[in-house]
Amino acid sequence: MEPLFGAVLGLILAVASPAHDSCTCETNKWAVCAQDGPGNCTCRLAGSDHPVDCSTLTSKCFLMKAEMIPLKEKRLWRPPQAVSDSDGIYNPDCEDSGVFKARQCNQSSTCWCVNTAGVRRTEKGGRSLSCSELVRTRWIYIELTHKRSSSAFAVPDVAKALTQLFESRYKLHPKYIAAVKYDPPLIQIRLDQNKKPSWDVDIADVAYYFEKDVNNDSVFPSNSKLTVSVNGDALAIEKLWIYYVDEKPPEFCMRQLAAGISAVVTVVVLTAGIGIAVLLVLRWLRTRTYKKFECKEMREMKASSLE
Repeated sequence: MEPLFGAVLGLILAVASPAHDSCTCETNKWAVCAQDGPGNCTCRLAGSDHPVDCSTLTSKCFLMKAEMIPLKEKRLWRPPQAVSDSDGIYNPDCEDSGVFKARQCNQSSTCWCVNTAGVRRTEKGGRSLSCSELVRTRWIYIELTHKRSSSAFAVPDVAKALTQLFESRYKLHPKYIAAVKYDPPLIQIRLDQNKKPSWDVDIADVAYYFEKDVNNDSVFPSNSKLTVSVNGDALAIEKLWIYYVDEKPPEFCMRQLAAGISAVVTVVVLTAGIGIAVLLVLRWLRTRTYKKFECKEMREMKASSLE
């Protein structure tokens, strides 16, 4: 009887163990997951009480908030703010839906307005700064370069590989990929999403996940490393740039532009002044030389006439 009981107990443990191990978030390594019932796994964002839908991408606002809070449970984790270049990281204020609040502020009471991608679109001000609306980022331009190989890839093959990547890994519908252009080694991708239905991922979230993947700081679990291949050949990405275009132009004041224009005008005026001065000096020297030559010639003619 005891051997039978042991076998049954072992079977139960074997079945229960995978179920416990499977309680992880496939789309967010910073999510803290726990079994709250038989076959029910609940995941929440590190440092907050927001539940995480692991069947899709987590909003960029929630991700940035999680990056600012070291994960203390289950594993050791070095927060991203420890790296040297963290100018683009701040602790954002998010709506319950995960979108950015239109106005963001830091601990020193400095505030600014952002777009739906969390990118600053106004000058920084005080707590009195008003942001009337959250302006939508409609277009995102992604530029990247890959390591040079013996032969360039075919343009249709590159477009197909990247479209499949964005669809399978980031769950972005191909209709939002407006264009893919390839001029070796430069690849340009334009994402276009005028309006976002609730069932689709946001292109700002997609761009953030992609940027993290390229910079080897993936939001996905460690066993889900980014690999891009074109017809079986690896596409090794070297550099990445992301540009955001909003429905409305940014509202930066003209002080910096005016200062730049003033500097250019000053340089032009100084250059013109120096040029005119040089011309005047050269003209004076030529005139002086001519007068000396004329006087010498007159003296010689006078001396000749006296003889």
